Amino acid sequence: MAARPRLIAYYLPQYHPIKENDEWWGKGFTEWTNTAKAKPRFRGHYQPHVPADLGFYDLRLPEARQAQAEMAAKYGIEGFCYYHYWFGNGRQVLERPLQEVIASGQPDYPFCICWANETWSGIWHGTPNRILIKQEYPSLEDEQAHFDSLLPAFRDPRYIRVDGKPVFQVWRPFDFPDVAATLQRWRDMAVRAGLPGLYLIGTYRHGGGEPEEFGYDASVHTRNPPTRAGIQAQNPLTRLKHALQHKLGVPTIYTYQEAMKYFVPDTLPATRYPCIVNGWDNSPRSGVNALVFTDTTPELYRAALQKGFDLTRQHDYGTDGRLVFLKSWNEWAEGNHLEPDLRDGHTYLEAVASALEDEVRMHCTDAQLTTSPIQKAA
Repeated sequence: MAARPRLIAYYLPQYHPIKENDEWWGKGFTEWTNTAKAKPRFRGHYQPHVPADLGFYDLRLPEARQAQAEMAAKYGIEGFCYYHYWFGNGRQVLERPLQEVIASGQPDYPFCICWANETWSGIWHGTPNRILIKQEYPSLEDEQAHFDSLLPAFRDPRYIRVDGKPVFQVWRPFDFPDVAATLQRWRDMAVRAGLPGLYLIGTYRHGGGEPEEFGYDASVHTRNPPTRAGIQAQNPLTRLKHALQHKLGVPTIYTYQEAMKYFVPDTLPATRYPCIVNGWDNSPRSGVNALVFTDTTPELYRAALQKGFDLTRQHDYGTDGRLVFLKSWNEWAEGNHLEPDLRDGHTYLEAVASALEDEVRMHCTDAQLTTSPIQKAA
């Protein structure tokens, strides 16, 4: 019998004003700005997405963070994976929500961190050559300062662990000057700080390297269908269809069923975790250059979750290593949110709870059957 899946949802902190976004995009800019101004770009295009229960929240408010955690726990999601932005030379942005979660001890809800180590440009707004903040790796001293800034999180009793080690994901796993040496330094810093080490996860992308070959403990499978930039390899009719759509101002479109074969494949290596996407539409950010999944339904999402569970059941992850990542909890301007909206309400969260209940009942150890995977809100 398998261990119970541990569902971890990616969490975007860009729902409060910061001075950088004020300077780049105008006073008061947050992710809600793009979300609210979105327009349909083709017949049947579902835009804008309007939040329901939680509203247009501000993550500076502890009440908003508490409500999110209670809702996620209610439907069986174990914790959030916060995107974290450290650009080098001590510079970080959007750090306030997680820092306040750590300092306050609330909400009492598990979490881990994904370092989104990527240069910020104006690509979302049609100016890809405009560099906003460059991602840098300037020195060993900065590396130590970065680790020290995260140490309170790693030591937090709520922090998600595998084999006793804090889980730390790197979004661009190969960008360091010397990947293996960098990973070893991070593990050494953790041991010197009294931790048993770190459980390091690299993000796998199709056509890239294998993170495990560079020293990562595991990887997360992330793959979307190709946008127009990668469509040339497809058949002539597909290329023609997308060329006509682009001329008409229509983004690259795939049905959810077409997209599933990319983000949840038929097989995964033993150390690669699935990342299940419930929807995608980044047209609020990228306009005609966006990627859009159509015909998304809770039933299809449930099927994708079940396939992800099947993939992880093929491998022995031990009692605490069967991770399944959900993309995402709240990436609203990418049409990629489990938080309820006015059209779908709680139906996608209900799909999570239903798929997890079936998995536990049918495939997990007897000891895990005594407790429902759905947690009641506090």
